[in-house]
Amino acid sequence: MVDLQPAATAASFTTHVLKDGDSFVVANAYGDIEGGSDGLFHDDTRLLSTYSLRIAGLQPEALSAAVSRDNVFFVAHLTNRPLPVLGAPDAVSGLVHIVRTRFLCEDRLYERICCHNYGNHGVVAPLRLRLGADFRDMFEVRGSVRAARGTLLPVETRDHAIVFGYEGLDGRHRSSAVVFSREPSVRTANSVEFILDLPPNTSDEIFVEVGLSVQDVPSRSRYRSAAARARMTMRARQRRGASVRSVGPLFTSWMERSRADLALLTSELPTGPYPYAGIPWFSTPFGRDAVVTSLQTLWLNPGMARGVLSFLAAHQANDKSAFLDSAPGKIMHETRKGEMAAMRELPFGLYYGGVDTTPLFVMLAGAYARRTGDLHLIATLWPALLAATAWIERVCDANVDGFLDYERGETSGLANQGWKDSEDSVFHADGRIPAGPIALVEVQGYVFAALRAMADLARRRGESEAAHHWQDRSDRLRERVEQRFWMPERNFYGIAIDGDGALCRVRASNPGHLLFVGLPGPERAALTAAQLLGPAFSTGWGVRTLAEGEARYNPMSYHNGSVWPHDTALCAAGIARTGDRHGAVRLLRAVFETAAHFDMRLPELFCGFSRAQGNTPVSYPVACLPQAWAAGSGFMLLKSCLGVSIDGWRNEIHVSHPHLPPGIEQVALRGLGIGPCCVDLVFQRLDGRVIVFVEGPEADRVPLRIRGL
Repeated sequence: MVDLQPAATAASFTTHVLKDGDSFVVANAYGDIEGGSDGLFHDDTRLLSTYSLRIAGLQPEALSAAVSRDNVFFVAHLTNRPLPVLGAPDAVSGLVHIVRTRFLCEDRLYERICCHNYGNHGVVAPLRLRLGADFRDMFEVRGSVRAARGTLLPVETRDHAIVFGYEGLDGRHRSSAVVFSREPSVRTANSVEFILDLPPNTSDEIFVEVGLSVQDVPSRSRYRSAAARARMTMRARQRRGASVRSVGPLFTSWMERSRADLALLTSELPTGPYPYAGIPWFSTPFGRDAVVTSLQTLWLNPGMARGVLSFLAAHQANDKSAFLDSAPGKIMHETRKGEMAAMRELPFGLYYGGVDTTPLFVMLAGAYARRTGDLHLIATLWPALLAATAWIERVCDANVDGFLDYERGETSGLANQGWKDSEDSVFHADGRIPAGPIALVEVQGYVFAALRAMADLARRRGESEAAHHWQDRSDRLRERVEQRFWMPERNFYGIAIDGDGALCRVRASNPGHLLFVGLPGPERAALTAAQLLGPAFSTGWGVRTLAEGEARYNPMSYHNGSVWPHDTALCAAGIARTGDRHGAVRLLRAVFETAAHFDMRLPELFCGFSRAQGNTPVSYPVACLPQAWAAGSGFMLLKSCLGVSIDGWRNEIHVSHPHLPPGIEQVALRGLGIGPCCVDLVFQRLDGRVIVFVEGPEADRVPLRIRGL
């Protein structure tokens, strides 16, 4: 039978994602997988590249599609187009309601296809599922071309299943089994067909499972049991840490959606919960992304930071490798499980080409200790922290200015190794790409914060000599950054210093991260904050990665003029640290209104066009959605406005000059863990000012220190 494909509609281009563990699925609004970046993926391999539904050879009409708010279920509502005669009177369109409901549980996809005839006549029609599995590596899906591939095995057709197989060049056998609740009436190597026989006002349903192997025949009971497990697992993830509630329903919806997205992206690893970076391209452990996400949510959920620190310490480099950009003490940038990584066609199996991940790891350890007072974990991590700090110091000692710099070991690695890691993200004022090694301005801020964290932790461990060494080194680094990166003619910091010692005199958002760690003095901090809030950077939706008017500025680029929510959140936190709480509120409002245009889910990035009357933020076409540090941005922005911090050493809550978002009269942090206690922290607008109080049975056990009400 020939499938008749109608003209493309918006539903063809709208994608919906689900994730569980190391598996995720990307499909369009019909529920179909049609190639491109769609698919069911496991361990960086596409197990299902085609999965589409047709009724009598026709694609159904799309009515609606959505992922449930808890990110467990995808539901597509469809209806039939006019059906040809097949032993029954012609059926007009819109009589058969088709509901596709799917979820992932324990690396297995479950789907129920339910068809209900609302017509006055019976309908008999074939329901056809087209199937295919190309077993492409994620990097192939992203566009990499391989010199050779493994072997696709002959497709097995069984009574209730179709099994695809692949022998990889790495010697690993991979399989994908599609199993049905009843035997198809027709089966081929790439499709199955079932006959729907629907008298008036009756339903029929088919259950489908897709996994690494054939298990029991799908059934309603198996579906319901797995659905219950999936929902319980997701609810357990979402219950971690404090929740944010407000009297503003839209704001609460944003906070809840962000919390649900973090739960979706978090995988349970032997070392604890770990947020994978984003779907579809980065559904794997990344070092930098996970550390930043943990910093964003630390005040609400320190358990994530604990899991991230433990995983990264367990995967710290021990050897030097130019191919992997590794050296003893470095913290990993990325890990992959696909065939191309196993064959070393690329270095990302366990790759260390991130200059900032190591100081960020140390920063997070210090922040986690301050938040929790947990010196037991710090004692466990201490050898890893010492090794990480030793690597930082070795690299800094080799730089004439004492800065942490990078230069990739081989051309297969990343050319730029800060968070802006595209090829053209670091350049001189005339647009020239600088020679390496490169010292990024924000990375020196991370090193400054890491050294201070080590000094504080060493003091608490009774290691006063080491504490003095790291404190002194951080002070000297601060002085050198102020000398070498400041551009007096522009009242701003340059983005980087190149291998020839020349400053890249470009205004980018990177110095906002210096404000976040508190490196600049008060005058320069205020000047920097003012520019980040000015029209060259601030679009009305967030902070541009590159100021308008700079060489290579392009609001549609990946890093040279786009807006990244996590970058805006770090800048806002830095601006609040300068004392400008109003500036942080402005950015929170901008990002909140951006989220409202994206169905309360912030993408990885979006275009940096200025906001104008009646305009909406412009999507970046291949941005990950959801993305962990985008989902965490709202929490960091809110913290910056509320001025709240937690002293884990004394089990106290500190609040300084709190501000509430415009139009939000109350924000409550429910279930906030403070040492052994759990309390609610409430911010309430009253007579033009914000008051703060603690609620709950243990409220009298948690001191609240307030400044500037």
